[in-house]
Order: sequence, then structure tokens, then C-alpha cells
Amino acid sequence: MKKQISAILFLLISLQGVAQLAHVKHLTTFDDKKIHFGFSIGINTMDFSLRHWSLIGKNPDFVEKVWGNPDGHEITASDNIRAGMPDLVPGLTVGIVTNLRLGEYFDLRVLPGLSFGERKLVYNVPVYDNNAGNQDVEFYSTKATFIDLPVLVKYKSSRLNNQRPYLIAGPALRLDISKSGSEELVRTKRAGFYLEGGIGLDSYLRFFRLSTELKVSLGLGNILGDAPDETQRAYYTHAIQRMTSNVFTLSFHFE
Repeated sequence: MKKQISAILFLLISLQGVAQLAHVKHLTTFDDKKIHFGFSIGINTMDFSLRHWSLIGKNPDFVEKVWGNPDGHEITASDNIRAGMPDLVPGLTVGIVTNLRLGEYFDLRVLPGLSFGERKLVYNVPVYDNNAGNQDVEFYSTKATFIDLPVLVKYKSSRLNNQRPYLIAGPALRLDISKSGSEELVRTKRAGFYLEGGIGLDSYLRFFRLSTELKVSLGLGNILGDAPDETQRAYYTHAIQRMTSNVFTLSFHFE
């Protein structure tokens, strides 16, 4: 019995010590810095929001012609063509963190970086891509490499031990530097403005602060580019009336 009581007391003392250690505050003056820097790495998924013409013939740019489709079906003005994105593809985001302290609860953050991603468009008609040998493919893949230029305001709650939740919001500019030639089946504009918002949690570790952040970026403008040249079928572009870009990012900031 004495051994059992001693073991229980030892366990309670050990747990109390661990609890006290867990409440030791790290980096107590970190948030007092006027400016600090760091780096960021994360995963993303990119998405399109699409609005279509009810009939492709309502698009004034659409011109009927003989496309020579392998399945024998020629697209006419009365066709209702739709595109969708049933699957999201994971991508990579890396960047630099610059944080300017505005006050006890507010920071200004500039996070330039690069985002690599892919979006897959699936149509309700066969997709014939001349770049893929004019074969019926399951989807059309459009890859993107963005230069990200967000300027965000961060609102922080009061710190609780070594944790501090926060909200973040602000505008962003994205420049697509990936190759998008006139032979691409669906082209997008290179520049786009976004409105970003998200939530996060600052964790104060012994030597640095780790911030886990979930953010959504909603495109504000129509990024649908011009129809492709004569080497491709233009109706995949002409079916779309408006296209905006969205990006969802899970980031880990090391500061």
C-alpha cells in the first residue's frame, strides 16, 4: 500500500511540474518589437468561380464553324456548354513575412511570396486539346505560378499563456508569371486583385513564434483572357461569361 501511495504522489508531483512548465511564458517581449521578419511555407488550392452564357450563341464573339471534332458533333449557337471544377489540386506557397507593430492589438503585415498551383476544368462536352494531340481528354489543366503581394491588417486577441488567436484581412495583388501563350485552350489575365481574410493562432515557442493560419483569397475582377488562336477550339472560352480566381491557403509562419 505504501508503495502504491508513493507512486501516486510521485505521479501527482510530476504532473504538477509538467503543468507549471507548460505555463512558462516564452518570448514575453516578442510582441513589443516595432518591426520583425520571418518566412512562411504553406499548401494551397486554387479555384475558379465561373458564370456561363445560357447559350454559347449569346456570346457576340462566338462564330459557328466546322471544327472537325473527332466525335462528329459540331458546336452550334444553340449549345449549352458548361465547365466545372470537381477536384481541387494541392499546391505550394512560400514567402517572406514583414510585420509592423501598429499597437497592442493591431499589426500591419506584408507577405510577398510565390504560389504554385493547378486548376482542372471539366466540361460537359468532350475536351479536344490540340496541344495533347487532338485527343478527348478528361479535363483541361491550367497551371499557375503567382507572385503574391498581400498587405494585411492583423487583429490579435489578448495572449493566453503561449497562445494568441488572431484575425487577418486586407487586399492583395497577384501576378501570374506562368507561360500562357495564344495556343492555350483557356487563357487567363496575368494580373488580378483579391480580397483576403483568415484566422490564425500564434504559438510562442522557446526560440521563435509559429503562426498557423487559414486564409481565403477571393478574386475581384474577371480574369478570363482572349480566345485562343486558330490552332485551338475557341468555344471552350466563349462558353464562359465571367471567370474569377480564388485561393485557399494553410500557412505556417516562422518569426
